Amino acid sequence: MKRFALLDIGSNTIRLVLFEYTPGEGLREIKNIKTPARLTQYLDEDNIMEEAGILKLLDILEGFKGIADRYDVTEIHTAATAAVRASKNNKDIEKRVEEELNFPLRILTGEEEAYFGYKAVVHSMSYKDAITIDIGGGSTELTFYENKNLVYSTSLPFGVVTLKNKFFKDEHNNEKAIKQTREFVKDELKSVRWIKDRNIPIVAMGGSARNVARIHQAMISYPIAGVHGYSMQLKHLQKVNNLLTETPTEELDNIDGLSKDRTDLIIPSIIVFEELYELANATAFEFSRQGLREGISMEIIKEDYPLAFNKFEVLETSLIELSNVFHVDRESGKKRASLAEGLYHELFRHGLIDVKRKHKYLMMNAAKLYKLGDFIDSDAGSQHTFYLLSNFNILGLKHKDRVRLALLASYKNNSLLSFYMREIDWFSDEDHEQIRKMGSIIKFADSLNKSETDTVVDVMINDKGERFELVVRYTGDPVAEEYMAMRHMKHIEYITEKPIDLTFVEYKD
Repeated sequence: MKRFALLDIGSNTIRLVLFEYTPGEGLREIKNIKTPARLTQYLDEDNIMEEAGILKLLDILEGFKGIADRYDVTEIHTAATAAVRASKNNKDIEKRVEEELNFPLRILTGEEEAYFGYKAVVHSMSYKDAITIDIGGGSTELTFYENKNLVYSTSLPFGVVTLKNKFFKDEHNNEKAIKQTREFVKDELKSVRWIKDRNIPIVAMGGSARNVARIHQAMISYPIAGVHGYSMQLKHLQKVNNLLTETPTEELDNIDGLSKDRTDLIIPSIIVFEELYELANATAFEFSRQGLREGISMEIIKEDYPLAFNKFEVLETSLIELSNVFHVDRESGKKRASLAEGLYHELFRHGLIDVKRKHKYLMMNAAKLYKLGDFIDSDAGSQHTFYLLSNFNILGLKHKDRVRLALLASYKNNSLLSFYMREIDWFSDEDHEQIRKMGSIIKFADSLNKSETDTVVDVMINDKGERFELVVRYTGDPVAEEYMAMRHMKHIEYITEKPIDLTFVEYKD
């Protein structure tokens, strides 16, 4: 296990984040505290940070160090971005932090800041190609990656605080300020030669992006939690922008999802998102909960755990860590998945089921996580499984697929399935039918290893005309499996639409 603190010294806010890494459960954030700083306002005309700004920085860092000490954190890392980077006296700031607080101050270059954001995205998202954007208070970092390998990175010398200070002198929705900001941002983005017409997704990270996502989710009464993997189109960004510009300044606090310390910064940020979307001719605008801090944390962790992260196995790793967090019996899950796959192929062989490859993949993983919620209360295991999985942040999985996984892993009967699907209301009647069939396979596969002794070896389905025969080969004593299989045979008969004769046959080499 490795536990450490990271002090993220941004131009707008300063954060203390306590991280913990274990090989089984991965990287976890155990405490996240922020305070507004707006350090750029302390830069004078010569880009020298005034003494008041330095004292404010030292005071915040000292307070955060005290909190970290209470959590028995002995390793403190820092990352200072645009405001400190732009300060001509940053060497003096660096020296004072080290002398007065007894830990080093790391001032990131623009290229490093962009790289760590990219690193976090490729280790938390499924996209193989994308543009990333992270708008801070004093700079904007952009990258383009292909097959998860970094191709280009750029740090632009403006952020939400600098845009606000440059153009917005009074109310947040001043038409002239909005027009000037849009023209400025458009020109700045056009100067980055690799952006135009990429026709790939944009992945946004950071507080401004998170606020935009939360506002839109509140506008449409989004039924599940979390912004990681949340996807929007340009029209949705414009819809949020319209809400913000049409709302009087004194009523901004009433907008659900909008952080109080970003009310004067949110319009500059969304203008940047819109202009980038149009210039790149993007296919989607998606959000990553992981960003700079996670990227830096991965670098720290790899010193002790060189094989800790694999950017090409994001979902696989996330599901393994999920099963460990909720104490799922991995071996039992693998056996259930193996039996479910055998049943699927037998049904497919007779033309009784055929699903997309990615949905079959979800079925196999749902079988491994089946009734995960039993550890809370077995009587309500299905309900706990559905609500946990549909609201848990699963890296590399889109929200609709996350809910599909939850529906499969929680499958108990069609009544409960219909209830869950009505709550979300994302799926068609055809989806419902397919999910019910795959859930039925998982439920029946579970009955074939009820004793968790791996007594069932495999299954085979024979077409007998008006009936099917389901042959189950076993070793040892299948008394529990035979009883449960008979009880749950109706789930497979729903798929076959014909009666099934169940036969248990002892396996012989």
